[in-house]
Amino acid sequence: MTETTEYDVVVLGAGPVGENVADRTRAAGLSTAVVEAELVGGECSYWACMPSKALLRPVITHADARRTPGLADAVQGPLDTAAVLAHRNEVTAHHRDDGQVTWLESTGARLHRGHGRLDGPRRVTVTAPDGRTHHLTARHAVAVCTGSRARLPDLPGLAEAHPWTSREATSAERAPGRLVVIGGGVVGVEMATAWQHLGSRVTLLVRGDRVLPRMEPFAGDLVAEALRGAGAEVRTGTSVRAVTREADAVTVELGDGERVTADEVLVATGRAPRTDDIGLDTIGLTPGDWLTVDDTLRVPDHPWLYAVGDVNHRALLTHQGKYQARIAGAAITARAQGVPLLETDRWGAHAATADHTAVPQVVFTDPEVAAVGLSLAEAEAAGHRVRAVDYDLSSVAGAYLYADDYRGCARMVVDLDREVLLGVTFVGPGVGELIHSATIAVAGEVPLERLWHAVPSYPTISEVWLRLLETYRG
Repeated sequence: MTETTEYDVVVLGAGPVGENVADRTRAAGLSTAVVEAELVGGECSYWACMPSKALLRPVITHADARRTPGLADAVQGPLDTAAVLAHRNEVTAHHRDDGQVTWLESTGARLHRGHGRLDGPRRVTVTAPDGRTHHLTARHAVAVCTGSRARLPDLPGLAEAHPWTSREATSAERAPGRLVVIGGGVVGVEMATAWQHLGSRVTLLVRGDRVLPRMEPFAGDLVAEALRGAGAEVRTGTSVRAVTREADAVTVELGDGERVTADEVLVATGRAPRTDDIGLDTIGLTPGDWLTVDDTLRVPDHPWLYAVGDVNHRALLTHQGKYQARIAGAAITARAQGVPLLETDRWGAHAATADHTAVPQVVFTDPEVAAVGLSLAEAEAAGHRVRAVDYDLSSVAGAYLYADDYRGCARMVVDLDREVLLGVTFVGPGVGELIHSATIAVAGEVPLERLWHAVPSYPTISEVWLRLLETYRG
């Protein structure tokens, strides 16, 4: 049986990005279909952001408590791993998407369950779980919001060893006795932090000279030091030659010939776009490629096609994808309504400018890392005349009260020609809640002379803003 339905907009993927595109287009009165092959809510809800933070929140709280006078002696025992995993399962709704479906349908969007593939311009074919085929056509736009998946390196024996990816690392029902983590990026250090504190003996293997290589060097240094202090082994400058599994053990062969044996191996070496089987070949694009877009999130030479979220490789973060979805929804709506000229200038209503200059991120390790905008190295490479201003967070009264032996650092990167901030990085316990103030300063291009009048409350860790500005002024 074949069914054909026409909509104003067809969205491929019902993760947070696709949901937000649909929400925006429906709010504007455009009929919208959403196609999803797995769970409504996507990677973030079931295998990434939410379950990983459910694992990490008890770890961070426990660490903070052990640094708090009057409480430290009461919390010296280990975490209740079973309780943490049970709560993680509650957070992910036991991998049931009923609540997400209810919300999506409340917007007026129509959900089509099944695998969606482009079938030429403005056409999508959906193969439902029962084998039926639905043909959808879009009057105005198709938005590809299919996200990304873990990328596995081409290592001998790796596929046969059945390694963990981020999905298995966030959904495991027990802590492996020994866990090898390959990769020192965000997923690698977060999962190393979580499982080390939940009972595993973690070995973290990093090809480069430090973890979190895209952030300020002091961020990786402090996180690696804390991991080692928690009992994990962190090896930098280490390559992997091969992986083998025999019975219940997996062996990782290093570049120098040494072998490391564990119960599980997690590979956290990057992401790949979920575009290999969505019909890109039917419109002249290459399956498996990232999709290039302009600042309205539209694919060049395809005026009806948008790529939003991870698939465009601009910023692989849920919150940034949702931001792009709001911009794309506005652009799709404006074009559908025949608006002759969109606001595509810098910071315009139809331009995802923040993707270039003000992307915030929090790494939920202990200590936390929070950053927005450009690092010092990135700013210098971009040709800006800059100055980095650093301040020891432990010297702030709020940090002293937050925890004994507080360790942390803050940096702001100043554009000396305009005297605005290009980037800010905080490292330390509790700094994740500081980052939005920095995001506002960077995105708003607030002059330093005006920031001088933004008075931080005493005694909070936010007082570091005053100390950074004082250091800059001299």
